This record gives sequence, C-alpha cells and structure tokens, in this order.
Amino acid sequence: MKVEKLRVAIVGFGFMGKTHALNILKSENMLLTAIVDSNININYHSGGNIETDGIAPDILSTIPNYCTLDDCLANESIDLAYICVHTLAHYELAMKSLENGLHVFIEKPFVLDVKEGHKLIGEAKQRNKKIGVGHVVRFMPAYSKLLDIYRNKLYGELKFISLSRFSGVPDWGDWMERRETFGSSGGALFDLVIHDIDFLQYMLGKPDEMYCNYIDGYLSKHDYINTFWFYDQSKINAKIEGGNIFPSQFPFEASYRALFENAAVNWSSRSECQLNIITDNESQIITLENLSKGYQEEAEYFAKCILEDLYPEECSAESSLETIELCYRHVM
Repeated sequence: MKVEKLRVAIVGFGFMGKTHALNILKSENMLLTAIVDSNININYHSGGNIETDGIAPDILSTIPNYCTLDDCLANESIDLAYICVHTLAHYELAMKSLENGLHVFIEKPFVLDVKEGHKLIGEAKQRNKKIGVGHVVRFMPAYSKLLDIYRNKLYGELKFISLSRFSGVPDWGDWMERRETFGSSGGALFDLVIHDIDFLQYMLGKPDEMYCNYIDGYLSKHDYINTFWFYDQSKINAKIEGGNIFPSQFPFEASYRALFENAAVNWSSRSECQLNIITDNESQIITLENLSKGYQEEAEYFAKCILEDLYPEECSAESSLETIELCYRHVM
C-alpha cells in the first residue's frame, strides 16, 4: 500500500530537532507524529549557527511527546525517525529504529565509530530501509550554486578553492557538559569543519595528497583545523580552515573563495544571499535564497526518496561514512 505521508518522529528536540520539526510541519510529504525528548519544555530553545524560525506553542502542544523512543514506538505508528541527539547516541537509536522497521534520518556526523556506520548500513539494506544523513551544506543555495558553476564550467576550469567555517565555542544545550567529557563530541573537526570537508569531497572527490595542522580547544584535540588538499590529475589546490576555538560570543561565519580560469567567486554567510563574481573588468552580484532553505530542500529530498523508493544519493549513509573516514585522515 502506498503511503501518502510519512509519519515522522523527531528524536531529540534541541536546536536541530526543532529545525527539522519546522520543515516537517511545512512538508506535503511528511506528518510530524511525535517528539521524543524527556525534557522538551526546557529543551525548546534557540541555538546553533544558522537562524531558523520557531514553532508556535499551540502547534507544539498538539504533538504527542514521549520520554523514550520505546514509549513512542509502543504508542505510535511511525515510518521515519529523525535522530537529532548527541552523536554518541546515534548508533543505538538509529539501530533500534531500523530494527523496528523505520527509515532513519541522522544528523551529522553520522557516527564517530566507522564500524558502527557499516553496521547501520548493513541493517538498513537487510531490512530494505533508507538512511539519510544531514550534510545540509550540499543543499544550501550558496553551495549548490558553486557546484553548478563548477560542474558546468561557467567560468572555465577550477584552479583553487578555499573554504572556511568559524564560530565561538558552543555554550547552548549540553555543550558545557561536553567540555567535561573532552573529545566525546568529536570536536570542531566532526561537528563544524566536517561540513566543508564533506562538501569539498562531494564536489571534487577525495584528494590525492593532504597536509593538515590542528590545535586543541575546549572540546577536543582538533578544535581548529587548517588543511590543504591536492589533486594530481586536475591540478586543483584546495584549502579548508575552521574551528570553534574562539570565545562563545564570537560570530559564526562560513565562506568560500574559488578561482576559476575566467573569474573569482566569493561568498560569506554574513551576506548569505549575495554571491560575488569578480573578473579583471567587473564585479557582479548574484542573488541567492537564504541558507535555511537548505534544510527544507534536504528534508523534501529524503522524503521523496523514501516515497518513490529511490537511493538517496545526495544524502546517503555510504557517502557520509566516506566523509567520516576522510575526517580521520586529517588527524592521523
């Protein structure tokens, strides 16, 4: 029987849980059926690096809330679980969801243990279920535009690209506790800089050579990353820099600069809807949609893959696991 709308449970209702819940409420393909969080009343707060809208309390009050995933599954019929908890709990909750016949969407990073990632992928294949991973940068307008420019050679061949992503050390939610369990979050490498590592791998493939420096911070030994990638065949040079070693009030900024044969492309999240194209003779501005559009595009894409039984190539677990393995290469 064809499902008209996917019944979705949000597991973990911090910033990312709230963000996904908002897009599910707007979706024509999904129905927000339950929220799993033992502290939903105190966890409903703002946070994160990209602004998203809130959910009206009267709407929120109509959605059943459960303290555990077991309670939810015992009382609700669910098709898809959104796993939005701390990374160390991803494997247990995702596996339980798969074992109960659910499709699963997992916030990045997929897992920190590569073996756990392979087990989840194997379980999903065995049960004919789909796993999607939230590498939302792939769907954000500023980055999808860059990908279009690169793939269609609108300004010739790419010669050099630099991506950066900085923020203050996070102090919302349970991040203060993570300082006490040093390294358990994966630090900025797996929580922040992974976005650019994933996108660059998605765009260019794995580098042939890599040189990396990193320093520690409050959360891990690699809370600042500075890495250079080299591609032998294309001769492309790439740089990724980022981290969260700054004070908590330091403003978030993501940016990229790409040099093509016939133009340079420059973008920053501080002017997120403006992409600058610069040549020797002129500077042009291309207007973009805001970054939060990426969350909506990502959600609808994965829902469509489930409903139409398509492989979720743009957010697949296999691709995400390759990104995790590539992250580890930076600190070997």
